[in-house]
Amino acid sequence: MTDYFQGLPDTVAAALREDIGSGDISAQLVPHEQQATARVICREDAVICGRPWVDEVFRQIDPKLVITWQVNEGQRVAPNTEIFRVHGQARALLSAERSALNFLQTLSGVATTARGYAELVAHTQCRILDTRKTLPGLRLAQKYAVVTGGCHNHRIGLYDAFLIKENHINAAGGISAAITAARALHPERPVEIEVENLNELEQALQARADIVLIDNFTLEETRSAVQHTKGRAKLEASGGYTQQGLIATAETGVDYISVGALTKHVRAVDFSMRFGEAGERVELGTYFKAAQYLHYETALRPRRRIAARSGRRRRWCRGCPRW
Repeated sequence: MTDYFQGLPDTVAAALREDIGSGDISAQLVPHEQQATARVICREDAVICGRPWVDEVFRQIDPKLVITWQVNEGQRVAPNTEIFRVHGQARALLSAERSALNFLQTLSGVATTARGYAELVAHTQCRILDTRKTLPGLRLAQKYAVVTGGCHNHRIGLYDAFLIKENHINAAGGISAAITAARALHPERPVEIEVENLNELEQALQARADIVLIDNFTLEETRSAVQHTKGRAKLEASGGYTQQGLIATAETGVDYISVGALTKHVRAVDFSMRFGEAGERVELGTYFKAAQYLHYETALRPRRRIAARSGRRRRWCRGCPRW
């Protein structure tokens, strides 16, 4: 079984490092003792995914933050649904917001796409598989989102299953030789091989491949491959299918269809974070005063030194204190 959460804390820590860096200077505008409640709203129809990563973001920023989820992982929601709320130090909420929503929007986007594909072939026995075309550093997270959405994982990486393609076949000396070598090297690993026609399919079946990938076969060729195989191996189809083409291919009787778009063509789901209860107006006067003070202190300090050296006094900007 895949451990999707392996390395999750490190993934979150890396995201926070690239976002916060040496410190969140905007959050410094808010008084340290200020407490707040924030609500995260989904602005469109979506399948929610990413809770473990969101929880870890807030935990690493401030373990005292309290998160209350309003929906379940994998649940489909309508637009303007409240997903969760979090209470605690306002500075911590602001610093965690973007990283938390980045994970949520990306993984919910993958899960939503996966749900759509799964529903297209739900009337067949075919399973939709993902590929290794994932965002760097988010392989396990995206694979988790695929499953949450209702599709299935292909191999996780280059280490847990063989996928023998044209270059491997040529280098190994042919289809039979490649499969035989794979069995000898790692007999415990499943062996899948790519073929380009029915003749190569028969060679793969004779060599006892576990799965045969029929890549870019026409619909008629796919039907012929299913009839020829007769259950001697699992068949996986792939190719740039339209929606109707995908359904028609699934209906031929293939076991799997692999779809790189599940994780490659990610469209983020629209979420927003709002401070306060629904309909409540949050008082920001304190924030503005702090902003004015910091703007004055940080921006004017270099000018003070220049003026001191020149012996002149100058105005800064309208609305800022004069010196």
